[in-house]
Amino acid sequence: MGTHVVGSSAAIPVGGRQIVTLGGREIGVFNVGGRFYALLNECAHLGGPVCSGEVLGKLTAEVLPGGETREYFTQDGEIVACPWHGWEFEIPTGLCLADPRFRLRTFPVTVEDGLVKVILP
Repeated sequence: MGTHVVGSSAAIPVGGRQIVTLGGREIGVFNVGGRFYALLNECAHLGGPVCSGEVLGKLTAEVLPGGETREYFTQDGEIVACPWHGWEFEIPTGLCLADPRFRLRTFPVTVEDGLVKVILP
């Protein structure tokens, strides 16, 4: 299918996204900390529009000496939650947090001369 220009890198700010149709498929292009990632906008659970979901971090917990629990967020801005049922996926890898047997399809992204390009097989 080739390489497709989706727009300028300035049009997708850090923490932002753009959903585009390429080759008959909806694809979400995300800017995570200045790096760009592309995911198929189809949840691995029931096909919902995952790329339009909330972008957040991953809640992590650890048990401290004495049994106390400390919770904190990691991977800030690297997780997208499907708006239909809340399934969460890592934006860089497409991996499902709840069940790693599931993942979103990812596509390579390049930035050349300020233009964001998605490569479709």
